[in-house]
Amino acid sequence: MGLCVTGGAVMSCSFGMAPSTLNVLPTAQVVSAMPLASIADTVPFVNIPPFGMCQSMANPVVAAATAAAMGTLTPMPCTPVPAGPWAPGVPQVLVGGKPAVNNQCKLTCAYGGMIQFTNPGCQTVQL
Repeated sequence: MGLCVTGGAVMSCSFGMAPSTLNVLPTAQVVSAMPLASIADTVPFVNIPPFGMCQSMANPVVAAATAAAMGTLTPMPCTPVPAGPWAPGVPQVLVGGKPAVNNQCKLTCAYGGMIQFTNPGCQTVQL
């Protein structure tokens, strides 16, 4: 069991240099005044804003800037590229017909980063 995740939850990426805030569109409000997140809330720049600067060499922009700097790691602006839904999700609780997200769920970025919650936005409802 973990805490529910709502819009406004704070996230971090293992290759990002700044935290970011989950945006959940208020299409299916359940349990809370704030919209609960579902495993499908992964749209870049809509649900998942950038994490400041990216340090992943799998990101082509970072790789190109690093090569231009003669191998010195050169972070570049983050462009989140989620590679699937939040996992594992909470199949016992549906939000808009999709499993809910709790604070133990993670999201992988196509550039190798692991996105996870540092503050779920909900401190009282366990899923």
